[in-house]
This record gives sequence, structure tokens and C-alpha cells, in this order.
Amino acid sequence: MSEEREYVCHGCGVLIQTEDPGKLGYVPESALTREEVLCQRCFRIRHYGDIGTVAQDPDLYLKKLSEIADTNSLVVQIVDLFDFAGSWIPGIHRHIGNNPLLLLANKIDLFPRSVKWGRLREWLMEAAQGLGVTPVDVVLCSAAKGINMDKAVQAIEKHRQGRDVYIVGTTNAGKSTFINRLLRDLGGEEKDVITTSPYPGTTLDAIRIPLDDGKAIVDTPGIVRKDRISEWMSPNDLKVIVPSSTIHPKVYQLNDRQTLFLGGLARLDFVSGPRQPFVCYVSNRLYVHRTKLDHAQVFQEKHHGELLVPPDKPETLPPWTKHVIHLSGKEKEDVVITGLGWISCGKEKALLHVWAPEGIRVVTRPAMI
Repeated sequence: MSEEREYVCHGCGVLIQTEDPGKLGYVPESALTREEVLCQRCFRIRHYGDIGTVAQDPDLYLKKLSEIADTNSLVVQIVDLFDFAGSWIPGIHRHIGNNPLLLLANKIDLFPRSVKWGRLREWLMEAAQGLGVTPVDVVLCSAAKGINMDKAVQAIEKHRQGRDVYIVGTTNAGKSTFINRLLRDLGGEEKDVITTSPYPGTTLDAIRIPLDDGKAIVDTPGIVRKDRISEWMSPNDLKVIVPSSTIHPKVYQLNDRQTLFLGGLARLDFVSGPRQPFVCYVSNRLYVHRTKLDHAQVFQEKHHGELLVPPDKPETLPPWTKHVIHLSGKEKEDVVITGLGWISCGKEKALLHVWAPEGIRVVTRPAMI
């Protein structure tokens, strides 16, 4: 490679190198003459849909995030509305210093049309405040479908006040898709600038996109959260568990001593309580199986990796662990399995056992819908 100039990948921001095809940033030397230099990985993602895994350094990404505290900028956190608990950046208020935060809730297109957006926006504001942040605004949008992008642009321009804009979020929250849509809608680009894929960790280094006033939009690497199940999935399994179209909730009226399997990734045991509805908000492609609790363990051992998929290879995940959940009966509650979805429970007291791979976060919250 020429020593006179360093190249960075136009798609993911990684430093380009021509020496080792097995390492990140590789391109053949002849590719350096192109107007748009893409590393081999980004080239294969864009042209062949090859979304192979990459080694990621969560601590390095958090360090880059913390550098924002030393800037004077607007911070835009993109959260996956379908996986809010798993796509929130823990302790973000400590990383961004005194900079204002605008919350953009992406993937609104996945929610049923019956959902009231005003109520959802209030829920998000309350949830953010409970996590230690008061956003300057909350905007519901869909980068993939272009929904409410005009409101997102207006909010960014209103609150940036001539400053740089840092786009932050966890892996797979939709940051790069949002920026590409933003640039297209503003008339600056006819095609994607930043490489996107459904696999976590596509953006590998900060990508700075100049604005007309001398400032910039900065796309940062996605923060890795190993406590959500999507981070453990292969590319093929991700296609099953990550929703790509409007969710059709699966409703089950359960008596106690019944069990729901969410593919081969999690299991809910309704141990005791009055008959009530359990509504599964998961990808339409994910198989949900109902059975009797007394038969659940034998059924799991017999069908895990066959009928109960994904994953095709259960041994690739940590062993399952049990979470004991007591529903208060005072309000409707969601049982959230981060990176997979949630189950909305009826307004009745109940004892639940939720099984998920060890280390995967399982929480309850006031019902989102």
C-alpha cells in the first residue's frame, strides 16, 4: 500500500490494508484506484449478502462512545423500538457528558396499526427518564420504510444548533440504515453511503459525513450487548428472529400448568394463577409451541434443535437458566427476553418461570402496548 495516504473503507470506516486477506480492512491493491474504496467485507455484504461474523471489542466501542463527552454536539440515540430493553445503551448519560440527547425510536413499522403512537411516545419518555435520561425529544420513525423521517430531520436540525451530530446505538438498532435514509431524503446521496446488514457489528469505526455548514454527522460503531439473544445468533438464525414486517401478535389463552416455547430460544412456564391471555410479540417467522408444563422438559429434550428452532445447534448457546417472575395483578406487564421480543401478560396475579440462555436479560416492565 502507498505510504503517502491512508484509506478508510467508505462503508464501515475501518482502516484499509492490502497485506492480509484474512484481516479486517483488506482490499486488493488495484481497488485503491476506485472512487469509492470498500473493504472486502463491505463489498461482499453489498453485492452478495455475505454477512459473516467479525471479532468485536465491546470495550473499545465504549471508549469511543465516551469520547463524545469531550465534544459540543447533539447526541442522537437510535433505539430499536421492538427491542427497547436490549437496544438501550446502559449508562449513556455518563458517556455523553452534558450534551443533549435526542431519542429516535426506530422500526415503528413493525408495530400493529392499532397501536397508539402518542401513548407509545409517552411510554418511551417515561422509560428513558427511569433510566436516568430526559431526552430533548422523542421521535418514532422507521428508517427502512421512511416513516416520520421528516420529523426526525426537523428534530435534529432544531436541537443541533449548528453543532456536530453523533449517531449512537447498540448493534443492529438501525443507525446506518437511518443515516443512509437521512442522506437520501436530504438529496445528498442516491445510494447507500454506509454498509448495512442485519448482522450486528457492521460499522467498525466512526464514519464522519460532512455537512454544508462545516459540521458533520458521525456514525459510531454499534455498542455490543452480549445480554441479548440476537448477539448469539448466526446470520441464518437472525433472519428468523429479527422481524422484517409488521408483527402479528400470537395470542394464547393459558390455564396454569401450561408452557410456551419460543422456538428453541426461550420457554415460559405458567406455574400458577387464574386463566389469562399471554400475547407473544416476536418475529412472525419464529415458531411458538404450546404444551403442558408436566411434559415440557421431556418435549424440550426430544425436539430442541429439530422442531424447536432456532437454533439448529442448541450447543452453540449457553445452558438455559430459570427466572422466577411474580406478576402483581395491579397492571398489565410485559415479560421481555432481550433480543427476541416480549410476552404481554393479562392483568392477573401469576407465578411464571421463564427459561432462557444464561446471561440473557429477562425483565418485566409496564405493558408497552
